[in-house]
Amino acid sequence: MAGSGPVEELAPQDSYLWQAEGAVVEVTPEGLFLDRTVFYARGGGQPGDVGVIAWDGGSVEVVDTVRREGRPFHVVAEGAVLPDPGTPVQGTIDWGRRYLTMRTHTALHALSGVVYRDFGAKVTGGNMTPGEARMDFELDAISVEFGQEVERRLNEELVKGYPTEIIVMAREEALRDPDLIRTKVNLIPEWVSGIRVVDIVGLDRQADGGTHVASTLEVGRVEVVKTESKGRANKRMRIRVVEADPEVGS
Repeated sequence: MAGSGPVEELAPQDSYLWQAEGAVVEVTPEGLFLDRTVFYARGGGQPGDVGVIAWDGGSVEVVDTVRREGRPFHVVAEGAVLPDPGTPVQGTIDWGRRYLTMRTHTALHALSGVVYRDFGAKVTGGNMTPGEARMDFELDAISVEFGQEVERRLNEELVKGYPTEIIVMAREEALRDPDLIRTKVNLIPEWVSGIRVVDIVGLDRQADGGTHVASTLEVGRVEVVKTESKGRANKRMRIRVVEADPEVGS
């Protein structure tokens, strides 16, 4: 298909990058592909970025970013006027939404690390919106009191300021890493040779393609707002990110 070459995806390289230049590769009635984009495409439970793509003489609002044909696809409102292929553009994401999503995503990883370390429970699933998320665990039982205890322990860890590091490992090496095995790295498609790993150093280590804050200090405080059973050995916690130091990460 025309214009289906490789795309430079900037979000996995630098979560804090909020604006970048590129060029239009392909246009459809629903949106457009770029050769270089700062927008994160929805995946792994993380929502896609929204924002604006501008060019000389026009601009268009991006209402979602998804993955089509293996590439980020920038979804626009129905009937929007779009630039022609080859047009130079500047993409700008909604930074406030992205940053809240980064804090939420790192909070989920920290939650996973605390629950596994202290209770031996593995993650079975998760999803998030900016500021709110849910995570499912292999637990036989769950209670309000359990959620309150997890909340206390999680917030105690967040304020310690664990750094978040991003590394890429060879698939063979990743499949031998016990931390990655427990988070089901084997489910990543076999054609993926380099495994991107998010390491909250000393707390949690997972194969992950999303955006994160550089330190758990940036997450702020987290509340466990609900605990519920979703079946045998599948218990859910819902969390909310409620505050952060405005001077951190700015």
